[in-house]
Amino acid sequence: MSTEASPMNMSADPVEASSPSAEPVEASRLRRRLRRRLLQWVALVAAAVMLAVGIVGFWQAHSLRSDDASRNHALVDATATAEVQSQVSQAMVKVFSYDYADPTTTQDAAAKLLAGQARSQYDTLFKTLQAKAPGQQLVLSAQVQSAAVKTLTDSTATLLVFLDQSSQRKTDSEASVSAAQISVDATKIGGVWKVTGLKPL
Repeated sequence: MSTEASPMNMSADPVEASSPSAEPVEASRLRRRLRRRLLQWVALVAAAVMLAVGIVGFWQAHSLRSDDASRNHALVDATATAEVQSQVSQAMVKVFSYDYADPTTTQDAAAKLLAGQARSQYDTLFKTLQAKAPGQQLVLSAQVQSAAVKTLTDSTATLLVFLDQSSQRKTDSEASVSAAQISVDATKIGGVWKVTGLKPL
């Protein structure tokens, strides 16, 4: 008995040949993925740079404010500013007021409230007053119109003082008034603000 040999199963799936369009499609997908990753990387870098710039800017601004505040208490310490304003103003009134009949009062005030260069300057002025004031019977009265603190630390200060000084002679029927703007340096010595520098402006 002859039997027919079963033919080989030619319907089995052969290995598919690569489609002509498969490679370009895959390349296009790869390019899109690379582009997305590149954009993400660029965005990440930009965000990091902006964050760094913001942090640096904030730190610099804070540092400047902190440095200014630490160097110049006039910007932040109202109590200390008022204290130096008051003491320097009182000192200026006392040392720039003078009565020919009682020069010791002014002399004592200068000894207590002036120091350094300001004391040397005042000593020169006082000698001139002592020489001329008795004969002219001169009386000087000083008044501070305003005093602004420009810089202030724990122990030093610079102020701009507007001072009026009236002079009266026994032979004059009216007093004359002169105004001055003075840059004043002050130093805190023994808990007291003393005038250490005077510069007319």
